[in-house]
Amino acid sequence: MIRDNYLDINKLVKNKKIFRLFKVVEKHGGVVRFVGGAVRDALKGIEGSDLDFATNLSPDELVEACTEEGLKTVAIGIKYGTVGVMIDDSLVEVTSLRKDIKTDGRHAEVEFTDNWEEDASRRDLTINAVYADEKGNVFDYYNGIDDLEKGVVRFIGSATQRVKEDYLRILRFFRFYSMFGVGEPDKKAVEACAENAENLKNLPMERIKDEMLKILLTKNAVKTIEIMQENNIMSYIMPQAKYLDSLDFIKKLVNGRTLANKALLYLFTMYQPDVPFAENLAQRLKFSKKERQKFVSWAEEDVTLNQLLDDKSRLHLAYEYGKEFCLEKLLLITARNKEPLPNFWGLYDAIEHMEVPTFPLRGQDLVDRGVETAQIGRILKEREQAWINSGFRLSKEELLEPKYNKVS
Repeated sequence: MIRDNYLDINKLVKNKKIFRLFKVVEKHGGVVRFVGGAVRDALKGIEGSDLDFATNLSPDELVEACTEEGLKTVAIGIKYGTVGVMIDDSLVEVTSLRKDIKTDGRHAEVEFTDNWEEDASRRDLTINAVYADEKGNVFDYYNGIDDLEKGVVRFIGSATQRVKEDYLRILRFFRFYSMFGVGEPDKKAVEACAENAENLKNLPMERIKDEMLKILLTKNAVKTIEIMQENNIMSYIMPQAKYLDSLDFIKKLVNGRTLANKALLYLFTMYQPDVPFAENLAQRLKFSKKERQKFVSWAEEDVTLNQLLDDKSRLHLAYEYGKEFCLEKLLLITARNKEPLPNFWGLYDAIEHMEVPTFPLRGQDLVDRGVETAQIGRILKEREQAWINSGFRLSKEELLEPKYNKVS
């Protein structure tokens, strides 16, 4: 259960000032430990997870201790036992040990405890119920380390009970299976998820969207979504995805590259929606206005691969829609065709670094020539079109010549 000096704490902590929190809590008779994703990922050699902490002090005791020692606190979830503590201009979340009193699949009533194993028992998966102290000692109450090493993703105790406590755990199970699972998923977990999948439709869609996009970013997303569809889990929240072969193609093509809007690109690829379908998906998943506009524009704008391959056409597209749009359409079209282009990333980088021309004429230039205000908008549009037709070559001085739209 306790593994002494098991974790290299340097893999978990970059900012050493965080250890002040441990000293403050210890001085006031308590214990604080790292918990959850950050510990799990550090054990797997993955960096980047946010640090979360658990303590056997109550929220009031923690606030009092921090205040006395000059640490600022923020009430970010006192009702559920979470206190924000400012460490070197960064806010960290510290949650008091809890046990569930009542759950309804969406929310839980909790009371505080000083029992670490009891706190661990209310967490979802064994791999997420691992704690570590500042010395690298690891506290593993449900064999999470062995499960992590073997690629076993399973619920703590009764899978059905864990799922019924919070139905979002259905999607969380599949996300972590896609990240860490080896071989076939835990049978009892899949059965519990399938039996309770109908309850997903009662969750806020924002939470559904967040988990689904996270699943798409995992390495085994295609296999995982296939399993979810085979077990009729997706049907309560999403339409059937018919283009998982294209999703597999684009994920292999991208292969870890950092891209803007990556999850949205994957979502679009596995559905390849027309405009009404894209609108429906955006509405169903509660996209932000910016996300909706981008997602729908991919379906709306009929851009061909030949346009993106041709230097002149590509420049026109970049001017009209922006470089980011051209890059996204290149990815989406290639994924749809499932045919790798020779030197695909060379073309991608060329688009990313191309210089997009800037229309040199401004309204003030026309005002200075004595043009009436009511005519400026029309004339600018006409001269911009003349400039585009010239291959973006006309200069500001040339655009002000009388021969363009007969402006003196």
